[in-house]
Amino acid sequence: MKPTPADTDARQAILDRINTKQVDIPPLPDVDVDRVIEFDQPIDTFIEMLAMVGGQAHQVDSQRDVRALLEEIDVFRTATRIVSLAPDSVAGTIDATQIDDPHDLATVDWTIARGEFMVAENGSIWIDGNSLPHRVLLFIAQYLAIVVPRSQIVSNMHQAYERIENFSARFGVFVSGPSKTADIEQSLVLGAHGCRKLQVFIVGDL
Repeated sequence: MKPTPADTDARQAILDRINTKQVDIPPLPDVDVDRVIEFDQPIDTFIEMLAMVGGQAHQVDSQRDVRALLEEIDVFRTATRIVSLAPDSVAGTIDATQIDDPHDLATVDWTIARGEFMVAENGSIWIDGNSLPHRVLLFIAQYLAIVVPRSQIVSNMHQAYERIENFSARFGVFVSGPSKTADIEQSLVLGAHGCRKLQVFIVGDL
């Protein structure tokens, strides 16, 4: 049901009151860096943690190797609607920068995104919002692939949050594994709210 002008005015009045409310925020705790986890082989840990949450990682020497590995996946070979934000690795069939309405991306088969760095302790990748013509590209595609430099990895989230302070985008997100839920009958379902499968390509020449 379409909201009426009265509903819109009431909602805006509530938001305006919230914005004028001053909330005292306690200071963040100091982190003892000597007690923060570090990994001797962070890449190996990242791959292991990503697999635990349903993702799959591939180590490749060159961006040219990404397409070859994707071609081994049936659902990529048959895909017709591909948005690539990493054109040096994979050429796309849709130019998302020419799309004004994100709803037009509802039938995208694959999004190929660029990751800035990896986090070993939880198998996540930071995506800078400036690389996304539309935020929804990470979540609306049936399948997601992320290309990330092998040299760009941190051990833990404390280090990760220090890294993202240097990014200027108003939006960014940590991505790890395909979407999943087990709310219904305690049965695990992958791809419930986002991509069915996540492929991560750790590239040596980026």
